[in-house]
Amino acid sequence: MSTFDEFKVKFKIEEFLIYDTEFWIWSLRPHQATLGSSILSLKREAIEFSNLNEEEFKDLGNIIRVIESTLKAAFGYDVINHLMLMMFDRYVHFHIIPRYKKANAFNSIEWIDVSWPGIPPLIGQEIDSEEGLFIIKEIKKMMAGKEVNNEKV
Repeated sequence: MSTFDEFKVKFKIEEFLIYDTEFWIWSLRPHQATLGSSILSLKREAIEFSNLNEEEFKDLGNIIRVIESTLKAAFGYDVINHLMLMMFDRYVHFHIIPRYKKANAFNSIEWIDVSWPGIPPLIGQEIDSEEGLFIIKEIKKMMAGKEVNNEKV
């Protein structure tokens, strides 16, 4: 299995898909560091950020705007972190971690950003498929009508 395939399985990219563009895939993290934590990954195998082409960089800016506004509408984060770590998963991707000053109740669960305002814990709380799909449904509801590359989502 290639690095790309291992990455997709590890982060349940297809199962927890939120939205994708021509070049990027936005998916929910199977371990929620905070409510709405997600992964933004390049659709092709690349191990260095400098390997992106002009179109991929342009599309990155577009999808980031959609992600930030959608997660803000869905869960009302205070700050958002975009982490590109790539120590273990040698593949261009970002961990997108919404940050919250106060506890956030969603689906009868109280989500607490335990390390606010410090560095977010990356392990987080593992969620099952049902909980993940419920979070994704809320995110997609808030994404309706947004534009990416001049096209309505």
